[in-house]
Amino acid sequence: MKPPKTGIRRFRFTEVIVPANPGTIETPGLNKPLHKIPLGGKPAWSMQFDRLPKLLIEMELADGTIGLGECYRAHDRRLVDEIAGHLLGMDLAEIPLQALPIAACREYDGFECAAWDAFARHHDCRVVDLLGGPARTAVPVGAWTGQRESAAEAGEIAANCRKTGHDCIKFKCDLGDDVVAWARAVADAAPGMRVILDPNERWESPHQARSRIAALAEVGNVLCLEDPLPRWMLHEFARLRGQWPVAIALHVSLPYIVLGNQRTDAVLALLHGAVDGFNFNGSIRGMRQLTHLAELAGLPCWHGSEIDLGILEARYIHVAAAAATCVWPSDIFGRMVRSHDLLENPIRIEPPVAHLPDGPGLGVALDQDAVGEYRIESWEACA
Repeated sequence: MKPPKTGIRRFRFTEVIVPANPGTIETPGLNKPLHKIPLGGKPAWSMQFDRLPKLLIEMELADGTIGLGECYRAHDRRLVDEIAGHLLGMDLAEIPLQALPIAACREYDGFECAAWDAFARHHDCRVVDLLGGPARTAVPVGAWTGQRESAAEAGEIAANCRKTGHDCIKFKCDLGDDVVAWARAVADAAPGMRVILDPNERWESPHQARSRIAALAEVGNVLCLEDPLPRWMLHEFARLRGQWPVAIALHVSLPYIVLGNQRTDAVLALLHGAVDGFNFNGSIRGMRQLTHLAELAGLPCWHGSEIDLGILEARYIHVAAAAATCVWPSDIFGRMVRSHDLLENPIRIEPPVAHLPDGPGLGVALDQDAVGEYRIESWEACA
């Protein structure tokens, strides 16, 4: 008996390391790693994200259709192999795309991406069509930079991004950064440019947050503060909202399983009246649930990222395009930061928007020459 055309017969895995372009993460000489998750016995915030491997997935069906996936950084090879062994031989047409038979883990989203891409390609439709069709064909996107030593440098970077068409820039920051001076410098150097400040919960206490927010309100160009305080302090998020006209956003990152992030964090934030909007990232299913929740609550959101490569960023555009409330600038700037996105044809980004790719599935293909340049290991699993 011949296997079904949509039977999963092979996985090809390629591990790559794609470094950031010089100077794009932070001021040269500054060393403030941004990988938030403890890894290999090392504590959080001890490794820079672009030094960690990424995994590309090619899921091949019996009819030759290939779906592309990409895992978040620092994947677990053992889990990848076990998941592949579990899925091989299954009929993709019989698997519920909204709930793949895979345990919750960071690797789930990479396999899910490949499955949705393969399914859509097999049926000659786009991933966004599987999500109900696009609410928009151009998704708002912003610029990004890490931490900077001087306000003048922050203003210069913002001005350069403004020249390319960006109307919003996101800064990573902690208590050692003079974010008020940064915001003033941006206002002077790039009038009209909005600013997102992301302390990643590192302002640590309401007292430390209040003094900064009061001054930022006077500058007036901050679109929102993302996770200014430790996320368990939702009651304090609500107090900050009530005191100053600076929007407060919560980042609900479902891949941060080890840090306890989960869908209900968004529900709790709404119950506390703690936020004006959200940064969401996670699986396709998780994103649909979260963006629908934001829509019901009448709040804006954007699609977050881990400064990824082209496959995941294409997936983000499909998901954000299908979400009516995804109107704040999404974190789709990997090609701006990293030395390559590994796509044959880059996603069409014309700031301040990224355009929905054409063609079936995700609408992207791998640049095999570039993949070979950045590859550190590859292997296959077959049915």
